[in-house]
Amino acid sequence: MDRFELTAPCHFGLEAVLKREITDLGYRITEVENGRVSFEGEAGAVSRANVFLRTAERVLLKVGSFKAVTFDELFEKTRALAWEDYLPKDAKCWVKKASSINSKLFSPSDIQRIMKKAIAGRMQSKYGMERMPETGSEYPLRVFFHKDQATVALDTSGDSLHKRGYRQASVKAPITETLAAALILLTPWQRERILVDPFCGSGTFPIEAALMAAGIAPGMNRSFLAEDWNHLIPRKCWYEAMDEASERVDDKAETDIQGYDIDPAALKAARENAKRAGVDRLIHFQQRPVQELSHPKKYGFLISNPPYGERIEEKKNLPQLYRALGERYKALDSWSMYLITAFEDAERCIGRKADKNRKIYNGMMKTYYYQFMGPRPPKRKAGESVEA
Repeated sequence: MDRFELTAPCHFGLEAVLKREITDLGYRITEVENGRVSFEGEAGAVSRANVFLRTAERVLLKVGSFKAVTFDELFEKTRALAWEDYLPKDAKCWVKKASSINSKLFSPSDIQRIMKKAIAGRMQSKYGMERMPETGSEYPLRVFFHKDQATVALDTSGDSLHKRGYRQASVKAPITETLAAALILLTPWQRERILVDPFCGSGTFPIEAALMAAGIAPGMNRSFLAEDWNHLIPRKCWYEAMDEASERVDDKAETDIQGYDIDPAALKAARENAKRAGVDRLIHFQQRPVQELSHPKKYGFLISNPPYGERIEEKKNLPQLYRALGERYKALDSWSMYLITAFEDAERCIGRKADKNRKIYNGMMKTYYYQFMGPRPPKRKAGESVEA
């Protein structure tokens, strides 16, 4: 198969960032919907999208789409798809996730069972088998129903792409790597500018920024499910994507990225995560309360996910915390500040209305991305640093 139709899901509200990433990789966008961007590409696009996309949750390979309002129709139309073009006869294939919005068919377990039966029936008749052996590679499917229109796709990624391989499972983080990367990409931050996260927790913002600064692809240190799908995506596509990723790494990158937190356990995890990500030399972590936030240089960036009081006892401290953040930000010279929070009174306590405010869903939680813009630094002559 020469060309594939691919879909990359992302956080609601951040489709434009992912669209730009896909375009930068050289692929043609075919559709942008809520929480997903579709594009066309050859086999190599599957490996490159998995390795390089910072803001996608996974890369799905579309098998087909159809309208179905009854389970009989779902069975027949699923069976009519050319599964033998995608699956080897020993494939272990099942519907891993079914979701339904505004559709007659909405029971995930029924959708999963009926589609599995239809796929098995098609494969058995094509290959003259009494049953599918299911001893080969895994081919999990994701099925989306929207207004009775079903889209059926193979999940090429396996584990979600936010799992870069650097974060310890034991540290619970309120923000995923993909969301942190997208929020940084929404700012004009460049690696020669200062970046400080005053509530860095396990280090997600500083680490994602450092990965960008050093040109390290997010998927360099992990594997993907479709690496075993040799009949669809030749092994050389994965080798070529990894070679390209290695060539893009800039070992000489210099940055001023800092992460502060008051929790020593979080900072210990952040340092270990940064080391695993290969960017520990690019980040300075320090135990410091927000009340002591300061920096002598101009034109820096504060990018952070401050606490928003999930627990009742924390809630009463929030106004004071955000007031302190607002005071420290005001004392910084010509800085910009970007905050993602669910705290409704953030702007009032900070003491300034954000220049831009974007609604973003972090999981099921509605959050706001407040953007306080500082002035742009003056244009530099060649060879000059931003600010001494």
